[in-house]
Parts: sequence; C-alpha cells; structure tokens
Amino acid sequence: MIVLKSPAEIELMREAGRLVAQAHQLAGAMMVPGVTTREIDQAVDELFAQRGAAPLFKGVPGPVPFPAATCISINDEVVHGIPSDRKLLEGDIVSLDTGCRLNGWCGDSAWTYAVGQIDAEKQRLMEVGEATLAIAVEEMSRQPTWSKVAARMESTVLDAGFFVVEDLVGHGIGREMHEDPQVPNFVTSELAEHDFRLAAGLTVAVEPMVNAGTADVLLTEDHWTIVTADGSPSVHFEHTLAVCEKGVVVLTAL
Repeated sequence: MIVLKSPAEIELMREAGRLVAQAHQLAGAMMVPGVTTREIDQAVDELFAQRGAAPLFKGVPGPVPFPAATCISINDEVVHGIPSDRKLLEGDIVSLDTGCRLNGWCGDSAWTYAVGQIDAEKQRLMEVGEATLAIAVEEMSRQPTWSKVAARMESTVLDAGFFVVEDLVGHGIGREMHEDPQVPNFVTSELAEHDFRLAAGLTVAVEPMVNAGTADVLLTEDHWTIVTADGSPSVHFEHTLAVCEKGVVVLTAL
C-alpha cells in the first residue's frame, strides 16, 4: 500500500535527505587515486554518527548482513559493492549509494564519481545516467502516472546506445527505506500492471542504473556486489523525490 506523506512529514524527510547530500559532498571530495573505499565509508559513517542519524544499509539482512554505511561500486560493479581496502585508481568510476534515518525518517541517494581523468565511454555513460535521473525529476511534475516517466527514462538510455538494468528498481521511501511502490526505470507489460499515480504526498527513491554493454547482471561470491555480465562499466544515480502541490522536490539535494 502506498502511503502519501503530509507536507510536515516531507519536511522531516528533507532533513534526512539533506544529511545524505552532505555525506555525498564529503565522499565526493575523497574520490582521488590512492584512497580506499573503506576510508570513504568510515567518513560517511562518522558523519551520520555525529548528527545522530542511523545508517540505513548497515546490518541489512542477507546471507551475510551488509557490513557498511555505504555501498561503493567501481567500474563494472553496478550496485551493493562492499567497502574494503581496495584503492581507487586514476580512470575509475565509483558509484556510492548511502542513506540514513534521522528523527524517524529516511533519505537515500546514489551518485557516480570520476576518479581523475576517465575515458570517453565512461564520461558519456555518466552524462547519460545523470540526464536520465534529471528527466525523471522533470517529467514527474508533468505526467499523471509513473509508467510514462519510466518510458522517457528508458528511451533516453536506449537512444544513447546504453542499457537499463531491469533486475533492480527504485522504491517508495518514508519511515522505512523500502516502501511501496516499486519504481522501475523501464516499462514492460508486467510492470505496467503495477503502475501508480503521481499524486501529491508521494515519496520515492528513483535510481536509474545504466550499463554500457548489456542489461544483464550477475551476483558475485560476496553475496552482495552485483556486476555487469560482460564486464562493461555501469553508473548509478539516485535521488529521494517528493511530489508536492507545486511540483517535484529533490529531498536529497543540498
């Protein structure tokens, strides 16, 4: 069941989202050659602790509970990369996904960062991924239902010669990180049956994942990290968004 939020509740989510945006600002400044993904994760974890926020990802159940405050995925890693002693290298692209609960409300956001100079394919992939998220923000204030937004997102990716990941989707968000509805970045006949209206009070985490070479993905032996099936690079962009009477508000922006 989709639970619409009041303006006061959306403002509380905005505070959580603002802290998530600050975490990205902190992490983005650390994306340089030689830094380990564990160091970046620790910095974000400490920021949340200082502000009295709980990291959403740490301890998420699975065959192995997720051990960190962030998911950090490099190059062909699509999502859910586990921070480690791996050092960033010049030319890497790094997708960092993180979220927190502050005063009972959640924010969730992901962004892909370049480490130094990157090649032309990765640069274009990043541009298309970011543009796809921007289209969602723009179209959500214009379209009556989500499927029409998803169709625009999907066509943007395909027209660029890239591929939308279909094994993973966005989600509703509020007091919990994952709420109804599911929010796909593509359209199929099956998902069209679960379409939903873009009504005031709707809060969702929209997160297009775009691959350079194939839509197919694989789960690695660590039980969490998902990679492209062909080893091609991938990008991930996500914002927590609220549909309000006067338009769409990006809750995870500074």
